[in-house]
Amino acid sequence: MATSNLKRALGDLNKESFISLLTKIIGESKFLQNNPPELIPEEDRVIKHVLDCLLPYSTTTGGPLIVNHVTYFPGRGNLIVEYPGTQPGKILSFVGMHMDVVTANPNDWDFDPFSLSIDGDKLRGRGTTDCLGHVALVTELMKRLAETKPKLESTVVAVFIANEENSAITGVGVDALVKDGLLDKLKGGPLFWIDTADKQPCIGTGGMIPWKLQVTGKLFHSGLPHKAINALELGMEALKEIQLRFYKDFPPHPDEQVYGFATPSTMKPTQWNYPGGGINQIPGECTISGDVRLTPFYNVKDVMNKLQEYVDYINENLNKLDTRGPVSKYILHDENLRGSLTLTFDEAMSGVACDLNSRGFHVLCKATEEAVGHVKPYSITGSLPLIRELQDEGFDVQTAGYGLMATYHAKNEYCLLSDMCQGYHVFTGIIAQLED
Repeated sequence: MATSNLKRALGDLNKESFISLLTKIIGESKFLQNNPPELIPEEDRVIKHVLDCLLPYSTTTGGPLIVNHVTYFPGRGNLIVEYPGTQPGKILSFVGMHMDVVTANPNDWDFDPFSLSIDGDKLRGRGTTDCLGHVALVTELMKRLAETKPKLESTVVAVFIANEENSAITGVGVDALVKDGLLDKLKGGPLFWIDTADKQPCIGTGGMIPWKLQVTGKLFHSGLPHKAINALELGMEALKEIQLRFYKDFPPHPDEQVYGFATPSTMKPTQWNYPGGGINQIPGECTISGDVRLTPFYNVKDVMNKLQEYVDYINENLNKLDTRGPVSKYILHDENLRGSLTLTFDEAMSGVACDLNSRGFHVLCKATEEAVGHVKPYSITGSLPLIRELQDEGFDVQTAGYGLMATYHAKNEYCLLSDMCQGYHVFTGIIAQLED
């Protein structure tokens, strides 16, 4: 089918149907919050509504859609939907539409986060931007394909996923689907990960290394500071040294300009804790936590090894570390006592640099330009789970999304219906180009 005829057949987003589905899905969002161990999302609540839309067009009722509900943990399913093409091995896929949401406190919002409300072009509620709006949008695309039944060479696949990020339960989503080989066929064509925002191709994301620096000194009365090892001072000076070394070893990379990263790699504290005590006590311990946001041109394991080297060096050379005043010290020789640093990491993830020479990137750019009016790819050091692993497995991963970055994970979250309509046209433009 010619490009123009195919796009005409697929038409515009059915706004009424889209809003109806999104209303039902956002109505489940209270039970989709992901903050273990208290809040475990129940993605099957979303799948029920998606199946209500798509099962009437499935092969079980004489329709074209092949529907596969895959569950590795009760209540936390994935849904794979295929619209078969005529040419074996030729495929395109829309993946990454996760069915959980971040938490929301209704007391902090100007409207109910757990029900869809409409204010002009704004569709308001938790998950409208990230990522339930995309779930509804891709569902409407697959429904339209099933209704119009265009003859396509490419098989079009949608994969709605249970999210493993921040989850106490692993092995429930994309990694399990990949491990079981259920996504292997998607290597036959571009994979569009639909989980970003602002309607433009997101061509680069950052890796993340969560770190924790435990600082041990000696607690003592603040009137006798010469008998203490001030854990706060040791932590501040050690962190300064670690950061100086990090920025020397991992400076801005030339490829960051090519990909349009707004920032280079960064290493910084975001939390500081100590056990408490009186104002007249010099603390004997504290914990500094933070993260590294790493552009994808550096290796996560290399950075983790370097950070450990920095800490080891400081522990061995405390006498070379800057102090705070004439009696500040990190070694008490008469007591044979030294301050110390212990570095630990939580689970790290790698960033991704999308292939700018791939067919998937070029069709996404052209479809975006046609639907939105311009194309300006961007990169961020925010992190998306799993897509680097997919790229390493041989998938041509490209990323996009049609919510708003300004409301991403924020209170009073909303998306724009007009943006979702343009996103639908991007999808149909991608399908049409790959058929041309």
